[in-house]
Amino acid sequence: MLRIRQRLFQGLVALAVVAAGTWFGVVEVTQRFTHVHETDARVAGDLVTVSGRVAGRLIEFPVESGDRVVRDQVIARLDARVEGLLLDQLEARLDAARAERERLSAERTLIDERTRTRLQAARSAHRAAQGSVAALDPRLDLARAELARARSQYGRRDVPVRQLEQARAEARRIEGGHRMAVAELEEAAVRVDAARAERARLDVLDREIDAIGHREAELRSRIEQQRLDVADRTIRSPIDGVVDRAFARAGEYVRPGQRLAIVHDPKRVWIEANVKETRIRKLAAGQPAEIRVDAYPGEVLRGRVRSVGSATTGSFALLPSPNPSGNFTKITQRIPVRIDVEQSGERLAPGMMVEVYIDVRD
Repeated sequence: MLRIRQRLFQGLVALAVVAAGTWFGVVEVTQRFTHVHETDARVAGDLVTVSGRVAGRLIEFPVESGDRVVRDQVIARLDARVEGLLLDQLEARLDAARAERERLSAERTLIDERTRTRLQAARSAHRAAQGSVAALDPRLDLARAELARARSQYGRRDVPVRQLEQARAEARRIEGGHRMAVAELEEAAVRVDAARAERARLDVLDREIDAIGHREAELRSRIEQQRLDVADRTIRSPIDGVVDRAFARAGEYVRPGQRLAIVHDPKRVWIEANVKETRIRKLAAGQPAEIRVDAYPGEVLRGRVRSVGSATTGSFALLPSPNPSGNFTKITQRIPVRIDVEQSGERLAPGMMVEVYIDVRD
């Protein structure tokens, strides 16, 4: 009886093993036709390297690996005392240039008002002197003609000497007035030229003001550059995320472009599956996928194919693999496939190993 029971138990076990094997075999064969199964898959994400644009000594580094950060949060500060002093100097020079330009503008306004009045007065005096000379010219000609006629008549004894002397005196008086008027005209012309020369100072002041304006523009540009230099000494997080790793400590001297930290957004992760080229023809964007994460056995995540790569992973190798000997071993290449994944709790981290089952029946 005992032997019968043992044989019955062994038969049931064998039957269960055969049934289980048959079931797993059917499932495996079915999945080969309906799914693309890939074990070479990992969680991927945008790993952002945080670095600075300038060199300097770190005086503050308040984050550690694993810390959560928000966009524009300070990750590091560099010593900016020297740069701040240079900025103050440039701003002081700009203020001095602005004050000098204002002084020259005020001087120009004063000279303009003063010389304009003086030039107008000189021109008026010049016109009056021209009028006096013009009025005396015919009188002088007449007096000289009268003197010549008196001399002729006196030579013929037609007029007494007294009339000749009167004509000579009148001619001399008018000549004196004419010479004085001409002198006043020349003096008025000199005053007009002097007023014009003084107004020429306005052109010099205009050029000096323009030069100061160019200097101000140059100083403003240098100030903006210096402000950027000061701002670059405060390094901020470019995204909301988690600090994956910190590479620096306060007190260190860092160089431009040196890696200080790596940050990624845990909400923006996806699956990167490297699918064999022999099965890539079955894949298309939008196909559903099941994702099993090695870190969470028994848990199934849902996803959807986002895109299928257009080049094999070997195409991105830094070192090519030439074949100078002529020996060739054919190796199945793999093409990266990106899969969007639905996750809760931000538990997926870049680099985790996963298995994907992509449903190719759609």
